[in-house]
Amino acid sequence: MGQKQQDLNKGLLPRHVQFIALAGMIGTGIFKGSSDTLHIAGPSVIIAYLIGGLLLFIIMAALGELALAYPNHNVQHLVNRAFGYRTSFMVGWLYWINWIIVTVVELLAAGSFLQFWLPQIPLWLLSLICGVIIIGINLFQVKYYGELEFWFAGVKILALTAFIVLGLLLLLGIIPSGIQHPMSNYTAHGGFFPNGFSGTFSAFLVVMFSYGGAELIGVAVTETKDAERVLPKIIKSAVWRVVIFYVFPILIICGMIPWDKVTGEDSPFVQVFSVTGLPGAAHIMNFVLLTAVLSAANSGIYATSRTLFSMAQSGVAPVKLAKLSRNGIPIAGLMITSIFILVGVFLAYLTPEEVISYLMTIPGFTVMIIWMSICAAQLKLRPHYLNQPSFKVKWFPYTTSFALITLGIIFFGFLFNPNNLTGTTVSLIVIGILILFSFITRKTNSATV
Repeated sequence: MGQKQQDLNKGLLPRHVQFIALAGMIGTGIFKGSSDTLHIAGPSVIIAYLIGGLLLFIIMAALGELALAYPNHNVQHLVNRAFGYRTSFMVGWLYWINWIIVTVVELLAAGSFLQFWLPQIPLWLLSLICGVIIIGINLFQVKYYGELEFWFAGVKILALTAFIVLGLLLLLGIIPSGIQHPMSNYTAHGGFFPNGFSGTFSAFLVVMFSYGGAELIGVAVTETKDAERVLPKIIKSAVWRVVIFYVFPILIICGMIPWDKVTGEDSPFVQVFSVTGLPGAAHIMNFVLLTAVLSAANSGIYATSRTLFSMAQSGVAPVKLAKLSRNGIPIAGLMITSIFILVGVFLAYLTPEEVISYLMTIPGFTVMIIWMSICAAQLKLRPHYLNQPSFKVKWFPYTTSFALITLGIIFFGFLFNPNNLTGTTVSLIVIGILILFSFITRKTNSATV
């Protein structure tokens, strides 16, 4: 069957993988989604981000352990090994749908940011151009994708670092500003919990969506050099960096702008920069936002094409999708993904903005399902390791069980929240269809074997 031809090209360096995970997490969720979470929970959203960060750390540690125990297995492979065909079918296709939606919205956002400089060009055309460029980048060897993502993520991290430093200097009064008593913003305007604990809990859906992308390490590990040696270090550094780059900026935004004055029209980051009165701040921030969404779209195309490849290897998707180019790129999966993304960009352009914002709740649900499946897979597979990995989750099984139960509570809490009716309905319909198809395709595969 040409197994040699089935291997992905191991062209990703440790710095590439580390920044791929950061790039997947630091995107629209923080630059734009932070305005949504502040509206829902006020300053107490910081607690939601901290708890989300703790869950993220446990999931990443579990994923790292599994990746070392089963080399060359990504998330979909691991779920398949733990729970078999039907579960991996649902998880794999959910993950693919998740990233298709995210990528379409990121490309539309990229087009809208470009319109800041090119208002005469229609949104659909700018988004389409961005999509073609990003797809073109993914046609090259994986090391080029990794290198571009490294620099994309570098711009975001540099911007967030500058934002944190500048914000702290303003809050402490070292740089003069027009803000009066900034620390009072944490407790004024309804207090630290203006919408109660229920508001903090309600913010978790956007927080989970924001942190989604961390599991890209579990996708990229199959294309990483010396994975066993570098993976634990990559996971630890990625988690604490991402918590810093979420919690600190939110603290600064809450201190500089009353939470109820954060508008949904502009990014809170743009609002803070405008308060500083720095010349050209809007252009600088627009460039950073453009880089952020292009980076997330780039990660999305990478994730979807590799997910299709691994599903084809597991028999969850048509075997033709396991075809590789001479550069070791899953070319068939990339083409299928590209068609859906380009169609999605066009359809999303035709639909009202409300539909897109409703669809954006779906990745929050799918990310939680993926994370729960990683925890469940580790609990199931730990007793069956053939080779004991050098990196293990501490206080197992209590830590993994805590993460799984907490995610389950958050997940079911949102299923029964009337404010998430559209996202819940769409997610449950998609899950129902996938369960049905898992039985149909299983029967088909059984009949053909």
